[in-house]
Amino acid sequence: MLRSFLTIVCLFCCLSLSQAQGLSFKSITKTENSYTAGSLVARMVEGLGFRYYWASEGLRTEDLAFSPTEGGRSSRETINHIFGLSGFLLSALEKEVFKDVSPEGMTFDQVRTATFKNLEKIVNILKKSKDSDFNNYNIRFENGGEMPFWNAVNGPISDAIYHTGQVVLMRRMSGNPINPNISVLSGSVK
Repeated sequence: MLRSFLTIVCLFCCLSLSQAQGLSFKSITKTENSYTAGSLVARMVEGLGFRYYWASEGLRTEDLAFSPTEGGRSSRETINHIFGLSGFLLSALEKEVFKDVSPEGMTFDQVRTATFKNLEKIVNILKKSKDSDFNNYNIRFENGGEMPFWNAVNGPISDAIYHTGQVVLMRRMSGNPINPNISVLSGSVK
């Protein structure tokens, strides 16, 4: 009896830890029942999270340091930029003024986990959103400037997907390609 109880507690702890570390993006096979503005944008972000999970999974020190050209952005610098983009998008959805948060002093694992946490918050907000909420999800800047949410789609969301693809390419160039069994179409691993 005690052994069964301890097994259940251990499984629960492992599941909780995996969720906290962004492992919810390891697979994105669950879909919504209806198409709304929120569910569609949430799925775009889930697609980003899935791609980012596999692009950043198993990166080695040499992969993080790799840059395709002298003076070009390294994989680690690109990952830091993706972290910034996730914070940028989250600030719009939380109706806050965007303040750039530097990952200075954070380890790769800390940046990766923080990015997943941002993406999970974003998805949760979007899935609960009503179509009218998007009028209030403006991108707000410290200088008082403001842009509608439309710019978040072609800005931080698309940009983060683009840069995730760069991480995939750079890790391939540094000799550590992603898992070949990943299916971005199904959001799963074959």
